[in-house]
Parts: sequence; C-alpha cells; structure tokens
Amino acid sequence: MTAFRPITAHFSAAPQISVDDVAYAAQAGFKAIICNRPDHEDGNQVTAEVIAAACKSHDLGFSHIPITGPADPSSIAHMRTALEAANGPVLAYCRSGTRSTNLWALAQASGGADPDALVEAAGGAGYDLHGLVPVLRALKP
Repeated sequence: MTAFRPITAHFSAAPQISVDDVAYAAQAGFKAIICNRPDHEDGNQVTAEVIAAACKSHDLGFSHIPITGPADPSSIAHMRTALEAANGPVLAYCRSGTRSTNLWALAQASGGADPDALVEAAGGAGYDLHGLVPVLRALKP
C-alpha cells in the first residue's frame, strides 16, 4: 500500500500508486485521482491508462497531467480545473509526490491562495516548497 500524504482536507499527494491503491482511495473517500507522471518514466511503473481504468471501475474521476520539468501555464490551469471539478478530496501522484505537490501549490496560488499557507501545508506533509515561493507570489492574482 502506497502512503498517501494529506496536505489539506481536500488534497493528498503520493508516490506512484497501484491498482490496489485506487480501490483504497475510493474507500477512503477520494473523488478523483490525478497522475502527474509521464508514462514509461521507469520500467516498473503502472501506466496512467491502467490507473484510469481502475478509477473508472471505482467511480473516481481521473486526470493525466504529466510533468517533466517546470510546470507551464497550461499544466497549472489544467490542474486547477481538475481540482475544482473533483467536488471532493483529490489524490495526486507522481514518482515521489513532489511534482504533484508543486503543481497543486501553483494551481492554488493562481486561484488566489496565500503562498505562505501553501508552503506551510505542504511542509506538514514533508514537501518543501520554499524554492517555489517567488513563483507562487507571482502567480497570485
């Protein structure tokens, strides 16, 4: 079982998940899963297509927003849309959870969230966003 790291009451991040983790996420009350990992990043990873099928069988929303470098405005907007469309708790994953947490923070900042609060929330789950603070502040409307 992959450890889900709660960042807020409505957002958790995780390293690569399995099909069994999808079932657990559904039982835990998540409404959607977001994959921020490109397929075939390593040889042992479960593809987004397999996770998407598992999500469908458990009536969970699924979005694939692969991040391979710094997040671009389109990825930030797509993440924000996916978070808003979930209507409940969201689990996002990548290789370690860091890209997912970074993209969540960027999406939240673009919607007006306080950068310092985002850094604090992520830090409580073990993700250090201090390096993103200038970008988070620049994104805040």
